[in-house]
Amino acid sequence: MSIVMTGGGTGGHLAIIKAVKEHLNGEELIYIGSTKGQDRQWFEHDDDFTHKYFFETRGVVNQGALGKVKSLFMMFKATMKAIKLLRKHKAKVVFSVGGFSSAATAFAAKILRIPLVIHEQNAALGSLNKLLKPHASVFISSYLEESPIKAYPIKQIFFDNARIRDRVGTIIFLGGSQGAKAINRLALQIAPQLKERGIKIIHQAGQNNIDEVQKAYDGLDIEAEVFGFTDRLADYMKEADLAIARSGASTLWELSATAVPTLYIPYPFAASDHQFHNAQFLVEKELAWIMREDEIDTEKVLALLNEDLSEKSKGLMEIVEKNGSEKIAELLTQI
Repeated sequence: MSIVMTGGGTGGHLAIIKAVKEHLNGEELIYIGSTKGQDRQWFEHDDDFTHKYFFETRGVVNQGALGKVKSLFMMFKATMKAIKLLRKHKAKVVFSVGGFSSAATAFAAKILRIPLVIHEQNAALGSLNKLLKPHASVFISSYLEESPIKAYPIKQIFFDNARIRDRVGTIIFLGGSQGAKAINRLALQIAPQLKERGIKIIHQAGQNNIDEVQKAYDGLDIEAEVFGFTDRLADYMKEADLAIARSGASTLWELSATAVPTLYIPYPFAASDHQFHNAQFLVEKELAWIMREDEIDTEKVLALLNEDLSEKSKGLMEIVEKNGSEKIAELLTQI
């Protein structure tokens, strides 16, 4: 019998699967995702999974009427395939992290009455997870009091790298592997002042923006470590004393586990404005700052460089529970 893991599209979803599967030694693991998004980039060559499948699916939300019909038809075909695969691999449980990639397999699990465990990464529930929540055997969210597991599933390395920050010697800009133009623009605007203060710059500019951003730094005669997609994110976060970042769930909890005080600039078009609500969860506890893209104020950003960061850093170490990945893995094996 196997444990089937599904969902993705974005790194925030896929990081959950990557963290949890590390604690499922000895289990037969199957991955089912989509040809769209980043699923293949993350798992196509991952030997932890005995089989990997990628369906032709896409999101339904934000499509026109004709687009919705086409997306639903693609999902129907994928669901039929998923039913066959769940039977073939004798799935004992399906673990879904949401996103359009998970829809077909999650529906197939309910049709076959296979236990469905859902992990919701964000403070605002995704549309698919909201639909499936009443039908899930277990629904996990770090933001819900009733969740059986509150610890967010991130790799232990982020906790191991935690330290108390008090002053800014290194700043990291995190726009995700796809990049964030607003964060790139802000970084370049304040880079001269950062150089004057002797502050090192680490900058995730996005895979398609590396050359443009690096050229801009060169034009300013400023040294910066610029990258796009990376498997060294834990190392970069460890080095940073202050972060300016998007507030996707995985980024937010990884920074928090590493105890990096952060100014969050949410992606303004995120579904249900979930990135704003993710960041607001920490802001309300006075453990982070937040600015909307259209409210970015460089003077206020530079003022953060003068703050004593130690209280926020200590607070982050206290609020983030450990072993979320292990707890979810244990739950999946018990089911």
